[in-house]
Amino acid sequence: MSGTLFIVGTPIGNLGDMTERQLEILGTVDFIAAEDTRVTRKLLSHFDIHTPLVSYHEHSPESVIRQIMDRMTAGERCACVTDAGMPCISDPGAILVQRCIEEHIPMQVIPGPSAVISALAISGQDTTRFCFEGFLSVTKKQRFSHLESLKHEPRTMVFYEAPHKLLNTLKDMLAYFGDRSVSVCRELTKIHEEMTKTTLAEAVSFYESNPPRGEFVLVIAGESAEESEEKPSLEAVLAIARERIADGERAADVCKQLAVETGYPKRALYQALVSE
Repeated sequence: MSGTLFIVGTPIGNLGDMTERQLEILGTVDFIAAEDTRVTRKLLSHFDIHTPLVSYHEHSPESVIRQIMDRMTAGERCACVTDAGMPCISDPGAILVQRCIEEHIPMQVIPGPSAVISALAISGQDTTRFCFEGFLSVTKKQRFSHLESLKHEPRTMVFYEAPHKLLNTLKDMLAYFGDRSVSVCRELTKIHEEMTKTTLAEAVSFYESNPPRGEFVLVIAGESAEESEEKPSLEAVLAIARERIADGERAADVCKQLAVETGYPKRALYQALVSE
């Protein structure tokens, strides 16, 4: 008889968010597949749990996945955890879930905190419909392609971002989305938790003077019906700008005038041009 895969949520910051059910499962399974065994070991030690750990992350080879699957096929019970929050959401745990479905291994979910849902709940943005977009790529081509595909997204959008990339991400979002409403959620459930509802332009200005610290979740308003009807695409505006610059006009002057005509921030237009 095969074992079971337990998808176990863990705190995103505050250890007080652990539930009795999570602790019971982590303490009674045969082994735990952990994204970072050092992080998970600290969590287990805090609650005096001594279940063996297996390292499983996005770079784990097929041989590691096969060993985990074989152990469950042989009857062992495995808990899958990530460093923080719910596994399998923008996380390699999703591969184990797919394999369990293919190999008919039972699964149970032991829910816990989620940075996505926590940020949405406190954001003050429209939560009727939303989409989770994870981290933007560090590769410019993929990053810009991702943002381009979301320019006309009407749903509220949720992104993760690291502090060292936050400012550039906000600048890129300003260039592609215009000056949308954004809720910047920082260090959720931790001592220095904060949420600021502002605009992309104001957020850029703030973090140019205040270096970001901590982990961030960005909750951004989708395109409104008014924006959809009235605003030309960024690419169309940039095409006009390129033509006028090629005719001899100064880039700064062109961006200033097009900002007035189209509603895109001057800074965002100029940034998009110089980054090409």
